[in-house]
Amino acid sequence: MSFRIQPPAPARPNRCQLFGPGSRAALFEKMAASAADVINLDLEDSVAPDDKPTARANIIAASHEVNWGSKHLSVRINGLDTPFWYRDVVDLLEQGSERIDQIMIPKVGCAADVYAVDALVAAIEAAKGRKKRISLEVIVESAAGIAHVEEIAASSPRLQAMSLGAADFAASMGMATTGIGGIQENYYMLREGSKFWPDPWHWAQAAIVAACRTHGVLPVDGPFGDFSDDEGFRAQARRSATLGMVGKWAIHPK
Repeated sequence: MSFRIQPPAPARPNRCQLFGPGSRAALFEKMAASAADVINLDLEDSVAPDDKPTARANIIAASHEVNWGSKHLSVRINGLDTPFWYRDVVDLLEQGSERIDQIMIPKVGCAADVYAVDALVAAIEAAKGRKKRISLEVIVESAAGIAHVEEIAASSPRLQAMSLGAADFAASMGMATTGIGGIQENYYMLREGSKFWPDPWHWAQAAIVAACRTHGVLPVDGPFGDFSDDEGFRAQARRSATLGMVGKWAIHPK
């Protein structure tokens, strides 16, 4: 055992993170009534560029008006390579209620990405006198993200959770995948003429778990794209849990 003890991860349930577009405010009450531990209101991939301002306003209003109960309420902002992210952070924290718990940063490639958001959040909290300290979560979804996974996990005392974003990760790596998460048809081994399908995400998940456990961050598995494959979803969730991940995304109410 190292002389430096691994810090514990936050002591809160993170079994299911339910995502919903900020542009569809009609879904918010249903999300609040769900069994998910974490609600992620989205300003990024599920929201068209022209709808970003409306989605942002919807989430701000919902932070005041919707009863989120004991849910951990998180908002996924736009990527740092877009013109939208700074306004997401400023408007959410200047106009949103103290009910917002967390900001999710997509496509994090290095510790400096987290530092940029952390600095802006800290300045707004100080300027507005916000009483609740906002936490951060990140998505590893690029070759750079997995290459720098440990420095990202150590990047900020605000950081509470890290997820694997399989679709963008596969694209960044040049992987020839046919679905979001789960097994891939051409990623197989042969033994005595029979095919066996290993898990192509295993190594990336293990790297995320190791980095998170080293630095006291919750490791979370990302989306599973086939809404019709209940057993495939369960199988991947069980594999992820076996590796040490604490939960998984849900990108569809099914």
